[in-house]
Amino acid sequence: MPSETAVVQQPNPFASLAGKRGLVVGVANEHSIAYGCARAIHQLGGALALTYLNDRAKPYVAPLADELGAEIFMQLDVEQPGQLEAVFERITQQWGKLDFVLHAIAYAPKDDLHGRVVDCSAEGFARAMNVSCHSFIRMAHLAEPLMTDGGAMVTMSYYGAQKVIGSYGMMGPVKAALESTVRYLAIELGPKRIRVHAVSPGPIKTRAASGIDHFDALLEQAAQRAPEHQLVSIDEVGAVTAMLLTDAARGMTGNIAFVDAGYHIVG
Repeated sequence: MPSETAVVQQPNPFASLAGKRGLVVGVANEHSIAYGCARAIHQLGGALALTYLNDRAKPYVAPLADELGAEIFMQLDVEQPGQLEAVFERITQQWGKLDFVLHAIAYAPKDDLHGRVVDCSAEGFARAMNVSCHSFIRMAHLAEPLMTDGGAMVTMSYYGAQKVIGSYGMMGPVKAALESTVRYLAIELGPKRIRVHAVSPGPIKTRAASGIDHFDALLEQAAQRAPEHQLVSIDEVGAVTAMLLTDAARGMTGNIAFVDAGYHIVG
């Protein structure tokens, strides 16, 4: 009888982040989507720079930074002048280059978020756009010169950017602007082999999502209507996000990647 030759499975070098370094912004606690992404990045061998919002958030984020072996850990409130620049200055001094950026922050004043879009204040809308959208542009601007060998940038969106989700309010137009920004950045940065994506998760119980009116009903509806009849986890979102940062996704840019158990196909 012919001898059987064992097939040795070799790791896919393209589905790895070994030797790559990146910034993850948006970890608030162990339930954060950004934490699920950071954990997946760490599992693929990527080195991390993590940020925390303020002194109240630091005790929740610091143990996670330790767990993930974050090489840089700094405060970042994008509304505070100079803090974002300070993070990138530290990255420049310590690493000298950057391979990926994950932007997973959003904000809207509660009164504006819970009201009608037609009633939202100019100040509230401007703050929501600044934190949720323009900060991604600022990060891209600062990251571009550090991505000397190309790279990838990912932000977090939601289906309310494309279809009306009643309780999502003014964040719908804001996330629509973010998704459009992804496409324009992909065009502008593509010649430098810098890829830009948005990941659009289904609803997940996070600290940020708790500010949305009737969120429990939104979760229930998503689970009922999604083809898979379930909600997604931060680990499932993290796995897709980490893949987009690897060379396995080097032929992709400008995409909105839905990780929502198929909900977006039924609306």
